[in-house]
Amino acid sequence: MGNARVAVLAVSITFLVVASICIILRFYTRIAIVKNIGHHDYWCLVAWIVDFGFSFSLLYATSQGLGLPSEAIDSQHRGNIVRATYAFIVLHNPALMTVKTSFLIFYLSFSKGQRLFRLATYVTLFVVNVAGLVLTLLNIFQCRPVAAAFRSDLRSTAKMNLPRSQKIILTVLFGCGIFVTIIDVIRIIYLQRAVTDSEETFQLQIDSDTLVEISSNAALSMMWSVAEVNMAVICTCIPLLKPLVVRVLPMIIGDINKKHETSTHSMQFLEEPFPSLPSPSDFFSSNRRSASSNGTFRQKRSTNDNDARFQAQRAFHGSTDMLEHVLSSELHPGRSTPLKEDLQLRPNTIITGAELSGALPVQPFPSNTNHDFVDFVQVNKPKSMLKLNNRESLFPLVIVTIIFFVWGFSYGLLGSLGDQIQTILELNSWQFLGNHAAYFGGYLLSPLLIGRWVLKKWGFKFTFITGLCLYACGTLVFWPSAVLLSYPAFVVSNLVIGIGLGVLETASDSFVTLCGPPENAEIRLTFVQSIQAVASVVSPLLAQKVLFRSVTRATALVDPQWTYLSIAFFVLILAVVLYYLPLPEAPDEDLEELAKRDQDDYSTKVLGVPVIWMTLLLGVSSLFFYTAGQEILSTSFETLVSTTFPTPTITPFDYLTIGHSVFTAGRFLTALTVWFLKPRWVLMIGYLGAIVFSVLCMNTTGSTAVIMGLMIYVFESGIFSIIFAISLRCMGRHTKTAAPLLATAVGGGAFLPFAQYGVSVSHRVPYSYCVLLAVFCAGAIFPLYLNFVPAARRQVDPVPSRFLRHRRALSAALHRAKPASASGGVGPGSPGTHGKSQKDPVDS
Repeated sequence: MGNARVAVLAVSITFLVVASICIILRFYTRIAIVKNIGHHDYWCLVAWIVDFGFSFSLLYATSQGLGLPSEAIDSQHRGNIVRATYAFIVLHNPALMTVKTSFLIFYLSFSKGQRLFRLATYVTLFVVNVAGLVLTLLNIFQCRPVAAAFRSDLRSTAKMNLPRSQKIILTVLFGCGIFVTIIDVIRIIYLQRAVTDSEETFQLQIDSDTLVEISSNAALSMMWSVAEVNMAVICTCIPLLKPLVVRVLPMIIGDINKKHETSTHSMQFLEEPFPSLPSPSDFFSSNRRSASSNGTFRQKRSTNDNDARFQAQRAFHGSTDMLEHVLSSELHPGRSTPLKEDLQLRPNTIITGAELSGALPVQPFPSNTNHDFVDFVQVNKPKSMLKLNNRESLFPLVIVTIIFFVWGFSYGLLGSLGDQIQTILELNSWQFLGNHAAYFGGYLLSPLLIGRWVLKKWGFKFTFITGLCLYACGTLVFWPSAVLLSYPAFVVSNLVIGIGLGVLETASDSFVTLCGPPENAEIRLTFVQSIQAVASVVSPLLAQKVLFRSVTRATALVDPQWTYLSIAFFVLILAVVLYYLPLPEAPDEDLEELAKRDQDDYSTKVLGVPVIWMTLLLGVSSLFFYTAGQEILSTSFETLVSTTFPTPTITPFDYLTIGHSVFTAGRFLTALTVWFLKPRWVLMIGYLGAIVFSVLCMNTTGSTAVIMGLMIYVFESGIFSIIFAISLRCMGRHTKTAAPLLATAVGGGAFLPFAQYGVSVSHRVPYSYCVLLAVFCAGAIFPLYLNFVPAARRQVDPVPSRFLRHRRALSAALHRAKPASASGGVGPGSPGTHGKSQKDPVDS
């Protein structure tokens, strides 16, 4: 390997010096100009102190020979290199943790009134510090005793209205943040090369029996780590240097006194306060010219920087300059800066003298559009999905279908990689099932604890975003899991992924069910889940044949790491895109209005319980047992093939792929069948087929048993979607509670595969399918109830054209229906009635 010392020293010293200069300028600005030091400044100072020790450890190791070819390192210096490297490793996470904490506390300082943004910041702050602390402890106690790690004598056991110059500055600022990410990726590449080098050629015996791994790639990886941390410190300082730049180089920022005077968001202020309450003629709108100076308003900005109210108004409404907003809050730390909280202002607001003095409430200027501010982005109020017809619901359904596809693709990768991890870590079947159960255990936690709360408070869009972000966190946890080769870490990764997908399940299935006419709910959900099934077929093939085919030893987990990192970034990008897409929502009042139309159908009780709650209770139970049966078949099918058909023409994995394929085809077939048959009939057929073929699979051998197993895949394919859609019917304002309950039922996949495996150990795999038969029989109670209880049939049977109309269409329909109602009934020839009852002419 070549000499990397010069590059390591030059890059590391340069970044450390620049970061130190930024720290000095930051504190000069805060002390001499702004005269206000916040908590984020102290955290930034702590971050720089840790960063200095972190960087110095690399410089010291380099001075001792790190970066030289391995054979050129003096044996007397190798111990010093190892000790410096240990200090470097231990300080890496605290350096990043403190600088991220400084960033997040800085965000909190200017986000007063932004509840969702502050909540997300607090959650991120918690995750960053807990993860940083855990990783630091892991690095400190990586050996037992601790000194064995460095002693050779021991054995180891939105859109913004800004001037162009400021837009460029902000773009560069956030570009620096992206550069930190790029640096981190480069660092990891060199680190992986160092691991590979050390495993193959660069294990040097330093003293007695202790091996220490040293290579030029390791030195370069450490150099990029120093660059990463120092670049993060620089990024924390840049936003706080604006007052200094305004004083020294004002032309770079631009004239901050020049504002967009013609903007409809501008504020008009008094040049002097009114001596008395103005008359109504003094009030004016934005299209009138300014009045004269004896008690009139002007666009001219006040120059009194000590006026806290003016500073707050200018910061929040005079411009959308985020940095100026921060500056205003720093100049007046005792005051809440968002004027929206003080005066309840909206965009296009005119302030009069009496309003400014508090004598009269502030009146918003009339606007033709209805907008709400969501965080820093102005968005239109979302439509109600309950008022959409099939054509109007197509676009949002396509967006959610993309989420389903990503979901199914990653699930297939998880299953394939789980088999590889079992081989690498030499896990037994119980441990494999434990890792599998952790995934479904997430469903038992998140739908009710997280999904329901987010769904009811912020709606479907933010529930999607929350689920995707949690899912991305789970995929990122896979990286340290693969590095540590730790079974508990893989369990945690699967648990976090399950938590994220549990939240996603809460929103996605209910969104597809509600978005469009209710009579097509089962068809929509089954078809969208068919697309998900296509992805779950493609991804295991891609994993086995391309991505993970060489994953047979620990170092080969590098490729899956990059795959999961790519998935995480794609999911996060998808979450950002969703934030800006106009997805419809389902307000509780609309859900209740739609449910009241069927009040006569569900007001009855079954065994003393209202029929809608009895349907939901049995639906949750059926979904729990169905998911258990699905996972029993999925986890045991390859074993069934290998034990009952010892000499197959293709591999057990190929048979499993066929099973997933016929499962996908079965879902498409179910969607088509529901078009012609009532959903409750299709559900009954699905359960009966699964029960019959489970019995046949138990009592046959060879290829016949395998074919019977494939038939189970066919009949079970459409059960989930029909149960979910039927159980949400007529739930009204309780819909956003029913959906998390149904998503929680997916957790049934965590438990009963253990029972099936236990029986297979003592009585062989075919007999163990008695557990599969039992869970399908338990789940079949639900379709029996739906088909043989009249009140249940009336509740769940779809009624054509039963959806909320837009108000104009609704009024017209009511007007057309009045003559027919007055005559005592709706004639068969009346347009749009189709022989429906008189009680609901609007739904025709």
